[in-house]
Amino acid sequence: MSPQFRPAGIGDVPLIRSLAIRIWHESYRDLLSEAQRNYMLDWMYAHPKLDTEIRRGVAYRIVELEGEPAGYLAWEPLPDRTTLHLHKLYLLGRYQGRGVGRAMLECVFEAARAGGFASVELRVNRGNTRALRAYERAGFERADTVITDIGNGFVMDDYILRKSVETAPA
Repeated sequence: MSPQFRPAGIGDVPLIRSLAIRIWHESYRDLLSEAQRNYMLDWMYAHPKLDTEIRRGVAYRIVELEGEPAGYLAWEPLPDRTTLHLHKLYLLGRYQGRGVGRAMLECVFEAARAGGFASVELRVNRGNTRALRAYERAGFERADTVITDIGNGFVMDDYILRKSVETAPA
């Protein structure tokens, strides 16, 4: 099963939101309360928010498997212009554990190499042990811890993970 990555535009906003709702409720069921999942989905995946991100240049890709949308990813340069920030990497549960996530990471590293970036970084919930293990197996290292108040009584409690582009598989 070879994933296909296609650039996502404004017309894909409803698809990205639909995938996010499905993936978040299956992936974060045991990690975040339903109230926090819904709050974060409304905050991060509202149509105007996604429109704005795409228009400002956040690179979104739809992951397709077997001719069907299976996930999405998004990245953009940090202001330092040496680091590419991976905002989103999400895959439907039925496709996890098949090497698709690794292919998704390689897509990001290809973009980082093409753009001349020195590293890729991302944030991952500190309680998300499955994702942490996957990123650490892929060579990411913990660079920092950050707790962000996102409103409505909720916080994001994350590790910042970083990996050098030079150490990424070509």
